[in-house]
Amino acid sequence: MPRCRIFDTVKLYVVPTPVGNLEDATFRSIRILKQVDLILAEDTRNSGKLLGHYEISTRMKSFHSFNEHKQLEGVVGELKSGAQMALISDAGMPGVSDPGFLLVRECVKEGVEVECLPGASAVFPALVSSALPLDRFVFEGFLPAKKGRKTRLQELSSERRTMVFFEAPHRLLKTLKELAEHFGAGRSACVSREISKMYEQHHRGSLADLLLEFEEREPRGEMVLVVEGSND
Repeated sequence: MPRCRIFDTVKLYVVPTPVGNLEDATFRSIRILKQVDLILAEDTRNSGKLLGHYEISTRMKSFHSFNEHKQLEGVVGELKSGAQMALISDAGMPGVSDPGFLLVRECVKEGVEVECLPGASAVFPALVSSALPLDRFVFEGFLPAKKGRKTRLQELSSERRTMVFFEAPHRLLKTLKELAEHFGAGRSACVSREISKMYEQHHRGSLADLLLEFEEREPRGEMVLVVEGSND
């Protein structure tokens, strides 16, 4: 059966996907994913679970950090030729600590309209659940792995806004230790893990408290770290 075409203009649709519970997908995101010609997915195997859950049969193509530079020209060319595409990442908003920025920038440069749907994100549930001030905050994503890491931590030690970081479980202890060294062990923080999943948890306390807790408990799952801003 031919795919139903209801779009008035050629667009790249940036579609956020659930960070945990598949029920967090919006009605609109499901409709878009069903109606576009192609879905650009960070990991087609992972995204296949979401598409299978909602009976979405749209063709997928891998688009990730290791091939996006090579894919850019071809993808934008297809869009300009009339193809309707959606960009998704494994979880959350494409382009935010995930592939997507380069494609969006190139589309804008080449006159291809980009429409970004609102939707699931791990940042805001972690921020609200932290019980730390959220009237002003700064999103830092992942800290530099090596080069520039110490410099960035020194810069952030005087940041007065609440800070939000993404972190991998195997690096959490290292990051907590370094934050305690640069910010002070008494700085309040919250580690949120497995947001929107069955075992979602929020661990609140000082950096010293959290360091002690995760030295005794192996960090597991996707992590969001929220840290209180400086009061100095």
